[in-house]
Amino acid sequence: NYFQPFKKIPEVAFLQGFLRRKLIPIGNVGSFLNFADESLFSDKINDYLRFLFNTFLYPLYDYLLEKSYKKPTKIDQSMDFYEEMITELKKENHPLRELTKLKRDLAIKHKLNVIPSNIDVLLHAKIEDLPRLKKQLLTKPVRTLSGVSPVAIMTAPANCPHGKCTFCPGGVGSPWGDVPQSYSGHEPATMRGMRNNYDPYLQVFNRLEQYILLGHNIDKIEVIVMGGTFTATEKEYQEEFIGGVFKALNDFSDLFFKGEEFDYTKFKLFFELPGDIQDKKRTENIQKKLLELKNRGQTNLEQEQEKNENYKVKCVALCIETKPDWGLLKHGNEMLRQGCTRVELGIQSVYDDVLKHVHRGHTSEESKRSVQILRDLGFKINFHYMPGLPLTDYERDLAGMKRLFTDPGYRPDMIKLYPCMVAEGTALYHEFKRGEFTPMGTEEAAKIIVEWKKIVPEYCRIQRVQRDVPTKYWEAGVDKTNLRQYAQNVSGFKCRCIRCREPKGNKINWEKIEIKVNEYEASGGKEFFISAEDPDQDLIVGFCRLRFPSESLREEITPTSALTRELHVYGTATAIGDEGLVQHRGIGKRLMEKAEKISKQNNKDKMVVISGVGVRTYYEKIGYRKEGPYMVKEI
Repeated sequence: NYFQPFKKIPEVAFLQGFLRRKLIPIGNVGSFLNFADESLFSDKINDYLRFLFNTFLYPLYDYLLEKSYKKPTKIDQSMDFYEEMITELKKENHPLRELTKLKRDLAIKHKLNVIPSNIDVLLHAKIEDLPRLKKQLLTKPVRTLSGVSPVAIMTAPANCPHGKCTFCPGGVGSPWGDVPQSYSGHEPATMRGMRNNYDPYLQVFNRLEQYILLGHNIDKIEVIVMGGTFTATEKEYQEEFIGGVFKALNDFSDLFFKGEEFDYTKFKLFFELPGDIQDKKRTENIQKKLLELKNRGQTNLEQEQEKNENYKVKCVALCIETKPDWGLLKHGNEMLRQGCTRVELGIQSVYDDVLKHVHRGHTSEESKRSVQILRDLGFKINFHYMPGLPLTDYERDLAGMKRLFTDPGYRPDMIKLYPCMVAEGTALYHEFKRGEFTPMGTEEAAKIIVEWKKIVPEYCRIQRVQRDVPTKYWEAGVDKTNLRQYAQNVSGFKCRCIRCREPKGNKINWEKIEIKVNEYEASGGKEFFISAEDPDQDLIVGFCRLRFPSESLREEITPTSALTRELHVYGTATAIGDEGLVQHRGIGKRLMEKAEKISKQNNKDKMVVISGVGVRTYYEKIGYRKEGPYMVKEI
């Protein structure tokens, strides 16, 4: 029924048939269990429906709505539709199905050619009605359920100094053209980068525009710099790139916010909305305006960072990709200056013969040394790891993946698994064609992920288990794009990683929140994973990573200092000052107090916090002051 308005689009007929085949069996089960009684549904059915709608149907429905804008002016002229629609929404809350039916019925009544999207309705509402309407019209909830809105941006294509790994699909002169190193050109972030000529300023504005169109709060942004080994690029390029990021966040704040209120009218005029995203003239007009803004008032990185501390759209986290041989002390110090709080570290394997065979350019010991340095500087560390590489098999891969947590030299805070895939034109592709390499298949990948998940500790978050590229672009390897869900359905095993225990819209019993502490050794130091949990539902609502470093690498970090490497509270991204599902209920303060108490009990007299630029004012309110790139407090 959701897709009935688009039945003339050829693909939709196929889609409707697919959904009937998928949903009818579930409907039969629902009838057997008494469909009206939700408590009788199994977790598997609810999880499947949630996955299907959040990751597939809602986004596709919104895309089709945007695609249907053939004659937007006729929609805009029918103010009666918007007035009646908004009046109905103000009367009561409407679930998605009722909302879709209401829009369709009113569109027919007012003789519209196409059905307006949710954001069109929002853009026609009065400022005072926005808070209520946004709760009903908000789409794509999954992206910001972790409390921040991620903005992934791509650096320009450039070759790695060490050469090229045998499995790497991208880079200058790749079979897919000049694309960022280690990327194919088909990832959503890469395509957005290409559309914006890899300009960080344009990419940030583009992503913020999309978030507003989807109804999200954008006051807390996590910037993720992708595209290869960023620390290996020229220092001038790094300075200009990160400076462009902060300037874009600040200019977006200046342009569209009046105090705490977002100016939807100005936003609509600037981005020429409603409009066709395929309209090249519109794109050129917008980019021209943005480049004029970018070049207005030249500033440096430090000035833009200082502004961002008090601006509406804050950079609360900055993530940079690198390799272990480019993740040493001098690189870490530069990343600190740039405002980085998390490092994506491509270790890929724990085996030296494998690393040598794939021309990785570093050893396992160099990986461990990089991890130790970055940890002792306070960074959160997200490993990139690749099972299925040459010289491995199922048993060796599983042993290596387990070593990530049994060996104190590794023990990542987060991890992205990328089963090795074969891309045309790579050195690995030629090995594959010669019969010298057999890639890991879907069943084997699912099996190894299930077995590995059983030992993943509660302090780690599994970010993803597969590349964000359609399988049709690979020559061989895993042939499913939803490998995580596939593995979960095959096993039925409940993972204990952070991601699998986040609230994700569940109601929390605030009276029963418990603070738990998990202590473990890592990289020569001592780690404390301090979590706030709802024990009845086995959910984690926030956590703090406390470290007693193995050595003092900077003057701010004295021998008696403790490091807070991360403070995170989960829940839908909310504006600072609003009370969301989880955020802004004092959970962060309780976690910090526990970290300070543990530190004092262990004879530490100073707390050093690695803080995102946009979070510094929060720490100031609880007694911290700025010292170098950190926020510090005597305890």
